[in-house]
Amino acid sequence: MGNRTIAIGVSGASGMIYAVRSLKFLLSMDYQVELVASKGAISVWNSENISSGSMPSNPKQQEQFWRSQCGEDGGTLTCHPWGDIGANIASGSFRTIGMVVIPCSMATVAKIAQGISSDLLERAADVHIKEGRKLIIVPRETPLSLIHLRNLTALAEVGAKIVPAIPAWYHQPQTINDLVDFVVARVLDQLDIDSDLIKRWTGR
Repeated sequence: MGNRTIAIGVSGASGMIYAVRSLKFLLSMDYQVELVASKGAISVWNSENISSGSMPSNPKQQEQFWRSQCGEDGGTLTCHPWGDIGANIASGSFRTIGMVVIPCSMATVAKIAQGISSDLLERAADVHIKEGRKLIIVPRETPLSLIHLRNLTALAEVGAKIVPAIPAWYHQPQTINDLVDFVVARVLDQLDIDSDLIKRWTGR
């Protein structure tokens, strides 16, 4: 069956629904997900999703939290504390299909682009770059300053794929989830994972 392990980094950017919908698909398809939410992600979640409850920092409680948010009990989910730089995904000897940082703040983009590993998310991203593995960055910011663009360019130059959280409309979206799933599907494409989340363009 091969390696079915994917690292997910959730940083402190607006748009946590992108992380939830990505996780929902991967768990439903029986992938092994190694997830790390940054300190900023916990803060942003708690300010954006008041009605959905607070995100706990305890790893076991966080696993239950993410499963309740995406409504999936399949697959394998392991959550890591943001400060645990001794976790499996902090080492290049731990094999994955790739890593997705979704959503990705501009602060996180900057640190990864400069090789700064101040927490587990940044270290795991740095590992994927140095090992030549797939790294997908889903930035969620507007407008983009020249500094932002230069940092994103630096990541693209070392092989990271930049997939902005920009939905399309040609698939006739009817709900917010339809818009979100378009972005998630494009992220999965970069991991060579087929999905039926959207109706693909087949030409006029």
